Amino acid sequence: MRTSHAQVFYYYEEPYPPQSGRFMGRVTWDGNTNRNDASIQLWSVTPTDNGTFLCQVKNPPDVDGMIGEIQLSVVLRVNFSEIHILALAIGSACALMIILVIVVVVYRHQRKKRQEKRMEMVEAKP
Repeated sequence: MRTSHAQVFYYYEEPYPPQSGRFMGRVTWDGNTNRNDASIQLWSVTPTDNGTFLCQVKNPPDVDGMIGEIQLSVVLRVNFSEIHILALAIGSACALMIILVIVVVVYRHQRKKRQEKRMEMVEAKP
């Protein structure tokens, strides 16, 4: 875990995005000063951006403000996880069982009809 000491974003009456550094071009102001919201939004984050960051908000004429600590943990997105594979396998097995039951029921029904027809033919013969 590392602590970043470089300035990520600066706001004084208006937003000043970074002109250099690792977040240049990837951070935008997302806050609302009327609601005491000093949020920023990071774009295109990667695991190399992981770390602990300090957030300090000063409201003039204050000379110092509270310092908050933010832990950024970037994880890779997995499109087809093991749970999806498991759900697909169980769902497929269930669908196969339902189809098999339907086939057996239809086959037995057809067989019963044929047997009844044969019985009628045997009974109908003198």
